Amino acid sequence: MTDAHPLKQLLISLGRHVRSELLAYEAHGRERRVHGDSPGGDAQFDVDEVAEKAVLDYLRAHAEVPMALYTEDGSYIELAPDPQVLLVVDPIDGTRPTSAGLEMGMVSIAAAPYGDGAPTLADVDAACLVEIKSGAWLYGDAVAGLDSGGFAAPVPRLSRNTDLTRMFWSIEFNGHPMDLMTEAYAHLVDRSANTGGIFVFNSSTFSISRIITGQLDAYADIGNRILRDHPETEEEFLRVGRGSILHLFPYDIAAVVFLARLAGVVITDAYGDDLGSTSLVDLGPMNQKSCIAAATPELHKQLLESIRWDLGRGASTPTSEES
Repeated sequence: MTDAHPLKQLLISLGRHVRSELLAYEAHGRERRVHGDSPGGDAQFDVDEVAEKAVLDYLRAHAEVPMALYTEDGSYIELAPDPQVLLVVDPIDGTRPTSAGLEMGMVSIAAAPYGDGAPTLADVDAACLVEIKSGAWLYGDAVAGLDSGGFAAPVPRLSRNTDLTRMFWSIEFNGHPMDLMTEAYAHLVDRSANTGGIFVFNSSTFSISRIITGQLDAYADIGNRILRDHPETEEEFLRVGRGSILHLFPYDIAAVVFLARLAGVVITDAYGDDLGSTSLVDLGPMNQKSCIAAATPELHKQLLESIRWDLGRGASTPTSEES
């Protein structure tokens, strides 16, 4: 059997350590206190502070190769001179469900060779996700493939669904004006809500990982494409983002996109383009992303073609077959 990535144990252990610190904090009661904003503008809760500290403390004590670290709240930190590896960590992807004690929060860790100092998502060669509530974990690297622990069934376990009406899928609203999202895909929600299922998890990592486990068929976060296609909506995005554009940041998706690809999930931005060129250390709106992910190529194609990218403006009322 081919040896795994040399950082495998560090990534899994780091995720478990962050989880243990969060569980210990939760035992004292949930405050749900917002203590500021991340560099990207997203609200940071008390649990984010605990998780960020856990990441930094653990890596300072256990990293054996020179590393640089990029996290949601801490941004870029060199843990040693001349780093050889960049870790992109979202200490909690799913802060709000974690604050509520729900199962959607995950620790997300991606590793990439430091190279020329400008690594992209395509450079990621190892990644790990740890569920905060359950402790289940997913790990993958470019050499040995996927590994996991704590799940009820073997993973990956991809759905074979190709039918939009039977689609179990999740969508994103944080930082996304609801009226714009409704214009774009309310008809798809209507088609699938009864004979399939529609969910809002407030965690891209959890949502995409549920495609890997077979619990979901698809995931859509279309905010960044709507903004790019319709620049006149910027004021609306800034309003709901409290002055910031809040779409998919690189730390949100660096780990899960890599793992999804290893699992065979079809995953692109909302134009159908590869996400690999995404800079791992740029939080600007033009480096933020949209995402369409699906368990089958057929479902991915139908989603791209069925979302109303023109926001339905000037479109006729859908027929019963379309709605």
